[in-house]
Amino acid sequence: MTIGSLAPKKEKKSRKHKGVIDENAPLLPKVQVEDAGFDEFNGASFTGAVFNLSTTIVGAGIMALPATMKVLGLVLGISMIIFMAFLTEASIELILRFSRAGKSASYGGLMGDAFGKYGKILLQVSVLVNNLGVLIVYMIIIGDVLSGTSSSGSGVHHAGVLEGWFGVHWWTARFIVLLVTTLGIFAPLACFKRIDSLSFTSALSVALAVVFLVITVGITVVKLINGSIAMPRLLPDVIDVSSFFSLFTVVPVLVTAYICHYNVHSIHNELEDSTQIRGVVQASLALCSSVYIMTSLFGFLLFGDGTLDDVLANFDTNLGIPYSSVFNDAVRVSYAAHLMLVFPIVFFPLRLNLDGLLFPSARPMVLDNMRFALVTIGLISIIFLGANFIPSIWDAFQFTGATAAVCLGFIFPAAITLKDRHNIATKKDKILSVFMIVLAVFSNAVAIYSDAYALFKNTSKRE
Repeated sequence: MTIGSLAPKKEKKSRKHKGVIDENAPLLPKVQVEDAGFDEFNGASFTGAVFNLSTTIVGAGIMALPATMKVLGLVLGISMIIFMAFLTEASIELILRFSRAGKSASYGGLMGDAFGKYGKILLQVSVLVNNLGVLIVYMIIIGDVLSGTSSSGSGVHHAGVLEGWFGVHWWTARFIVLLVTTLGIFAPLACFKRIDSLSFTSALSVALAVVFLVITVGITVVKLINGSIAMPRLLPDVIDVSSFFSLFTVVPVLVTAYICHYNVHSIHNELEDSTQIRGVVQASLALCSSVYIMTSLFGFLLFGDGTLDDVLANFDTNLGIPYSSVFNDAVRVSYAAHLMLVFPIVFFPLRLNLDGLLFPSARPMVLDNMRFALVTIGLISIIFLGANFIPSIWDAFQFTGATAAVCLGFIFPAAITLKDRHNIATKKDKILSVFMIVLAVFSNAVAIYSDAYALFKNTSKRE
């Protein structure tokens, strides 16, 4: 059975006046009634869906991937990126198949179908933790790029773009830059009530990510030709038990890089031809895996063991090529703009799940402008404060990746499959599900232990 065969048949009628909302309906209903203020909507296109799902995937995770190459080496690192892509596709296939069997039109509805009310609540809380963490990471990176950041290890300050252009002023400070970005960009984009409305900004965000990648590849090729790049480490440098366990610290980053499961149902529900969802998922994962591999490879080639947790922070020094400062600024500005356009795509399911958690019996949020505005303002305020108090994207990735992200991506789909409420799981499905749970729990437990051990060790040294 394929993913595509699970979706309902294509309907050519308008989606404007259909259906009755029930407890299994998506948090944003397919039906957009007239008093919600929408024009006639006949469904999203395949291309728009691919851009929206790809934008959900390619967010801040790409900036931490070159740092994972520093830990794993190129061979193991790239192999892990490919492996995680296949595992992600398998987990999405499971949730879509069981959604069809249980007539669940949302991830929360699917968890509710399998595990009751508390299963749905657990899913909604996980989306909140994961997406809040991811959006805080986006803001941290934008602050790093525009206002600069200081390396925790060396204490070296990496100047931001605005500092380089205009010098240090009160209006180039991190707090002010993030405040202006929040009010001028994030808030307006967060006001859209339908995810397909963001397809244009999603396409632009993917284009900006490609600009970043092309410039990085070009710089690396030039430096390879002039012989100024040393041979990178192909395999991890394991010298003792501690260094072996440290390899697992990259797992949360790799998991977070592919998490898009919370948006699959919303994109599926809005597709004009919902049987295309399998192609949308596969095309998006292929595109994003290619971008991830290229970024990891050329980012690590370019900076080697000097690669920072956020590789964008590396683009503030002389790269050893003509017009180095121009390329540095182009790389950083293009990716900061990319993240600004990714923000509403990740914010969309965050708001819907929080609303479903707080107001499970209320009418759809799209019909209540006051509730929509209050939830939006409250969430953006929390994200803004988090970005100003959490120092490093690695810290945020370790927390969200080791907790909520691994649940959303692997543990929940596997648990739903093992529960098999509709008796449709095959033996292969159950073996895969057990493998996903064991891998997720073991690798993340080791990652948490390794991080705690490293923190304790560093604290002891300072004392």
